Amino acid sequence: MTATTAPPDPRNATRGAARGGLANMAGSALAGGTGVAVTWIVARGLGTEQAGAFFAATAAFVLVGGLAKLGTQTGLVYWPARLRTTGQEHLLGACLRAGIPPVVVFSLVLAAAMWLAAPDIAHLTAGGSPHVVAGHTAGLRVLAVFVPLQALTDVLLTVTRGYRSMRPTVLLDRLLRSGLQLLAVGAAGVAALWATASLPVFALAWAAPYLPVAILAAVAARRAYASGRGSRTVGRGERRRLRRDFWVFTGPRAVATVAQLALQRVDVLLVAALGGLAPAAMYAVAGRFVVLIQFANQGVSQSVQPRLAEALSGGDPAGAKRLYQTATGWLVLVTWPVNLLVIAFAPWYLRLFGDGYASGVPVVRVLAGAMLVATGCGMVDMVLAMAGRTSLNLGNVLIALTVTIGLDVLLIPRWGALGAAAGLAGAMVVNNLLPLAQVYRGAGLHPFGRGTLAAALLALTCFGPISFFPAAIVIAVPAYALGAWLLRGPLMLGAFRRKS
Repeated sequence: MTATTAPPDPRNATRGAARGGLANMAGSALAGGTGVAVTWIVARGLGTEQAGAFFAATAAFVLVGGLAKLGTQTGLVYWPARLRTTGQEHLLGACLRAGIPPVVVFSLVLAAAMWLAAPDIAHLTAGGSPHVVAGHTAGLRVLAVFVPLQALTDVLLTVTRGYRSMRPTVLLDRLLRSGLQLLAVGAAGVAALWATASLPVFALAWAAPYLPVAILAAVAARRAYASGRGSRTVGRGERRRLRRDFWVFTGPRAVATVAQLALQRVDVLLVAALGGLAPAAMYAVAGRFVVLIQFANQGVSQSVQPRLAEALSGGDPAGAKRLYQTATGWLVLVTWPVNLLVIAFAPWYLRLFGDGYASGVPVVRVLAGAMLVATGCGMVDMVLAMAGRTSLNLGNVLIALTVTIGLDVLLIPRWGALGAAAGLAGAMVVNNLLPLAQVYRGAGLHPFGRGTLAAALLALTCFGPISFFPAAIVIAVPAYALGAWLLRGPLMLGAFRRKS
């Protein structure tokens, strides 16, 4: 396919990414905050062993759901953007039909498999706590019922992002689902005060919001498709060719997505299996801030993704580089202060969840250091995929997964949760530096523009000293706000203003 339309105005692309990214980051911040609140309720309401089983069960649920999506979170953004850029809007419907039905069928198969395998998963991850196994099995089966809804929700929201619409993702996933989860799990936590709530009840409360959100996501995807489809008839040969190209691109990403999720979740399962449920609960609680930062990363990258795909498909590497560097500067500006504050206040952060989690300070600090490296590279994994290098992307993630599993198996029996943190930190570094080198070598792209360097130096200057002088936070916050305003030019913060 060759481009038939001119590349979009880079200023408009940056403004669009800024507006979509700001809304998504705001929603992501709320979703991350409610996620921390849900973690707190579970940790307080179930106790360490039951909470460890809950976190292991939800980790298995996310892994199975990620496998069910078959990598379409990338394909259903990349291909609609490419088809619009190359003047082939009439193929958009065929693109959606190539991606969505296989997800529906495969998610049903995996849900049945998770239901049947629930006793084995429970014995594997809770074998050292036999009194927890029955409730753990029931919780896994409750979550298995919702696997198809989770997969379908994410895929349908991906479709809307492929049409450059961030609003459904923000409203339905970030706000509605997260808010309903907090309310439902909070109700289960209140019930637990009278000993009437159990692990399966918490699992049902956590997963049930996927039902209304899936219905609303289907409505939003239908509207997006109706507003952008072409009128030309699609021939059978065109459909067959598109289906082949779609899955050649998406296939490697399907495996890479599962491996990427495994990087984020398999460590909880390994800690439960090799170290016990109590260390697994402590590890999940200590690393909860990582999910908050990943939400911020998603908030920026999901807005940039379709515009980056259009720039690369339309032969505009300069525009792609500008978007990548600008978005990375915004990401560093938002996330580095959080990481540095978590490093400084780790003991106070962990005390919020109870006395049983106080030993997780080294875990928090190891993960926060790794997140500084990961966010400094920006959304490099997505950039590599949007450049069409999904096979390289797959290789990188598999190498990183090998690193984390190898280090986990070696270190968890000796160090417990700290060993898992070391494994995940090593994988984060590998999974960012490898694609960074490949993106630079293959497309001449890198994230280290003026905005990225300015944001990093500003964050280190204002928040770095807090680890030694905690009271300095009183000065650090206003100094950071003032510095961001003074550096608004390099940081491209003017893109967030409404165009007059």
